[in-house]
Amino acid sequence: MKQALLELTRMSRICRMVLATCFGSFILVIFYFQSMFQPVMRRSPFAADACCPKNSRNAMQELYNPTQSEYSGAAFLHQARREQVAETCRTQGASSRKRRVLTPADLKHLVVDEAHELIYCYVPKVACTNWKRVMMVLTGQGKYTHPMDIPSNQAHIPSNLKTLNQYSIPEINHRLKNFLKFLFVREPFERLVSAYRNKFTLKYNTSFHKRFGTKIVRRYRKNATLEALQSGADVRFPEFAEYLVDPTTLKEGPLNEHWETVYSLCHPCHIRYDLVGKYETLEEDSNYILRLAGVADHVRFPTYTKSTRTTDQMAAQFFQNINGRQQAQLYQLYKLDFLMFNYSMPSYLNIQ
Repeated sequence: MKQALLELTRMSRICRMVLATCFGSFILVIFYFQSMFQPVMRRSPFAADACCPKNSRNAMQELYNPTQSEYSGAAFLHQARREQVAETCRTQGASSRKRRVLTPADLKHLVVDEAHELIYCYVPKVACTNWKRVMMVLTGQGKYTHPMDIPSNQAHIPSNLKTLNQYSIPEINHRLKNFLKFLFVREPFERLVSAYRNKFTLKYNTSFHKRFGTKIVRRYRKNATLEALQSGADVRFPEFAEYLVDPTTLKEGPLNEHWETVYSLCHPCHIRYDLVGKYETLEEDSNYILRLAGVADHVRFPTYTKSTRTTDQMAAQFFQNINGRQQAQLYQLYKLDFLMFNYSMPSYLNIQ
């Protein structure tokens, strides 16, 4: 009897061990399959792949080796624009290559989209608010769905977008080599007049009035009223033009980004941009970039509907109010932008 009890006890221990082993194996199998699927479950570079799936080929590959015939014409156009920039950099020589090494501060205008391998250099007064909105959708991990749902002031908060100067040197070099780099440009004097109208003729831009307007009135207006000296709210275009071409202004440091040259903001002689979009073909060029990135089915560039846009005719009217010396000096200031991006010298200029 005692032997039988011992045998039963031994069998009971064996059964428990077998059960424990089986249970442990079952748990291991669960963890194994969970580990297999977990990366897929967690992977969400663009707020969910269901929203904006990324192509197996990146935007750079699609640009230089298009898989769709509809891209070929656009690829040829942008090749011509790239060649125009490169040719200008070569022919201008020393004037376009004053600094051979860029510093992190030079890269603060280059916005990075890791998920879709894009780098966008934003230029104020060239639809940069809407492009920043698009970049926030692309990089927001689902926080934003439609660009125009993002208030314009949110698009200009630095922390909402990551710029290239925030990376290490090896990381910067890797992204410059492998990501598709693009910028948008505009006829230089249209952009300049647009900046003037926005920053000096609108009452709500008091920060620009105080920072720049008071200085301009003090320097260039004879018998200025006390109110004008204190508010700087009524800067005239000839005064603004004189401020830009004054050697004192240039000695004070870089121009404000709203009227700084594209050459100085984006460094196209040091950084080889793959795409040069133009304000004149804004929606077409913008949506082409989104197609290359594989997100055009989910994100569209906002349609421009404002009727107050600065035009060539409007720029001509403003330039009629400044003398030939100022016109010639302003052209020299923006000459590289005219040449690099294939804009002709305006016919309304009175330059001897």
